[in-house]
Amino acid sequence: MNYPICIEWGDEKTAIGIQVPDIPGAVTAGDTFEEAYSAAVEIAHIMLEEIASNGGAIPMPTSIEHHRGNPEFADMGFGMLEIDITPYLGKTEKVNVTLPGFVIQQIDRFVRDHNIKSRSSFLADAAMEKLGR
Repeated sequence: MNYPICIEWGDEKTAIGIQVPDIPGAVTAGDTFEEAYSAAVEIAHIMLEEIASNGGAIPMPTSIEHHRGNPEFADMGFGMLEIDITPYLGKTEKVNVTLPGFVIQQIDRFVRDHNIKSRSSFLADAAMEKLGR
């Protein structure tokens, strides 16, 4: 899943802050953008693990446009953070799915070209995006 991030650019005295507004508590900072981004990935996983372990529903990402309208983020930059949420959705189950060959080829090409873990991961993400609308 691609979660929007809000970036508060720092200066010589202030670190760069990153928030993942769709994941409660996912706020962090770093001296460089790379450090802040890495820390954002880590805190997103920590918060999702906490939500899942408490039996909560994993929050789905909204659009950057949704957050751009929020005055809290008015002076911030925006980006995207790719998070694999499948570990937080519960035990996996095997199912048989029948799809046209062309669709399977398109999925496999997309998975390969975007370095997605697997066809199953792609299908789970696509289903969660559709269900979240």
